[in-house]
Amino acid sequence: MSVNIIFKILKKIDLKLGLIMLFLALGIAEFSRRIAMFFSDGFQPIAIIAFLILFTLCVISIAGSAYIRNIFIRWILAILFAVSSLIVDGYQWTIGDFMDYGNFITMAQSGGDLGEAIAQYGFYMGIALAKAAIIAIAIGIKPKNSNHMPLKLARYTAIPVILMLTILLYLRGGEGASGLPSSHNGLSFGLLYGYEKLTEDKRPREPVSLKTNGAETNGDIILIIDESVAGAYLDINSKNGVYSGLNNPKSQISVHNFGLAAAITNCSVGSNITMRFGGTRENYRETIKRKPSIWAYAKAANLETIYIDAQRTNGVYQNRMNDAERALIDQWIQYDDISVLQRDQHAADDLVGFLNDDKQQLIILNKVGAHFPVSDKFPDSHAQYRPMLKRENFDIADGPKDELDGRKSNWVLYRNSYRNTLLWNVGNFFDHIFANAKIGESLIIYTSDHGQTFHERGEYGEATHCTPNPQIEEGVIPLVAIGGSKMAQDIWAKSAKINHDKISGYRIFPTLLKSMGFAQDDVEKFYGPNLFSVKKDPYTFNIKFNARLGKNPIFQYIKSDKIVHPPIADHKK
Repeated sequence: MSVNIIFKILKKIDLKLGLIMLFLALGIAEFSRRIAMFFSDGFQPIAIIAFLILFTLCVISIAGSAYIRNIFIRWILAILFAVSSLIVDGYQWTIGDFMDYGNFITMAQSGGDLGEAIAQYGFYMGIALAKAAIIAIAIGIKPKNSNHMPLKLARYTAIPVILMLTILLYLRGGEGASGLPSSHNGLSFGLLYGYEKLTEDKRPREPVSLKTNGAETNGDIILIIDESVAGAYLDINSKNGVYSGLNNPKSQISVHNFGLAAAITNCSVGSNITMRFGGTRENYRETIKRKPSIWAYAKAANLETIYIDAQRTNGVYQNRMNDAERALIDQWIQYDDISVLQRDQHAADDLVGFLNDDKQQLIILNKVGAHFPVSDKFPDSHAQYRPMLKRENFDIADGPKDELDGRKSNWVLYRNSYRNTLLWNVGNFFDHIFANAKIGESLIIYTSDHGQTFHERGEYGEATHCTPNPQIEEGVIPLVAIGGSKMAQDIWAKSAKINHDKISGYRIFPTLLKSMGFAQDDVEKFYGPNLFSVKKDPYTFNIKFNARLGKNPIFQYIKSDKIVHPPIADHKK
């Protein structure tokens, strides 16, 4: 009897409304979590009521969109809702936290990573895609002729609610959409981003105004930006760390270790663009928009400019690089036909060549490093740490993600594969450079874009970096100076000792300018102190790099004694 009743009810339910109900049901976890947040800091009845009203309006807007008679408008909304849902749910289910406007901006600015990003988390993205298809079909298919007054009224709310939510988010600095239907918060984020792009100040960049007396060193100035290298996992910073080739280099070149440094931010885009354009914690947003790039300063110092990108191929830009910046680069090097496994080693070969050519150059290298997947970023000869992840035959710089399933035992396998990757892409890399390059007075600064968390504390999730509420390890990077002017060796040694485990990546850009011969006092006015300075660094990394619409960045302090070091139990028998 009950089965017959269910079938009768299903027959009466409009397919559109049924699919909309299914779409909303698949988002119940986010809805429930947002409600729970209102109770976590004490009961907030007004906030709960406001959220429920906003949620209800979004539901009415979805239903109204499904019953718009114009097929063209209806399918446009269907596609926009589906794409928004895929982006938001794919992110939230992967990271295990809400997407905010800053996270949306980071994804929008990582266009060069789009293909890999789609593949990073196959399981979660598959579910998100299915949910997106549900809302697309629910909105797009032809509605039945319904004379129900509520649906007639709902049609007129479809687009106004989207605009109202967008305005509300604008007034709240992009915050307040958590827990709402993913079709609406993603679309509103997109509209906000479009508004910002249309109204942004498009004045040209300032030219180089600082004066230089010529490079302080007689050699090259090189910045090596590794990818996803956790500072504590190298032997220069932990007794159980992986061989880096930096502790006992096979030459007489001085290596000055600044220890565990604070990253600029815990995601690649923000860190990389700040290292290319400079900026302090207070002014980085305006500096990145207006000030000259590192390439422009190098040109003013009569240095040849060289960029080596081991991560991308076929001329694809990343980390917000564009044509204007590219025009200032004399040699652009990517490895189109080289396997990911060998790209860092080829980059080492190229660096050796530049170091040995007796020309003065500014060189920036973006390494492959240790971004996931890490199961295949090292050869069998460097599979020293075991047990490790099974080989997947990935030839990809940064995606898809290694399968972990959130199990603690799998993190042990992951950490060991990560160690093997470091052994190859860091240890073997520097061994090759020290054995073959005439470094002389060339200055090499080595660092990483951000650190990594491997859930050593047993916390839930599979994310390793770029999370909205990060563990401090996401912001802990290595920072090493190699070589440099003979006259400056004592200063380097003293600075590395004083600033050991106390300094940040914000000091790299002004250090490069000083090495090019720009006056330290002039540089500091715009870009802050350099690595030589004894001024105290806040020792924080930015966890809200894309703070927009009146909101301020948020900086997370790193407590040195709380940094997790690599657990020896992973591989010790």
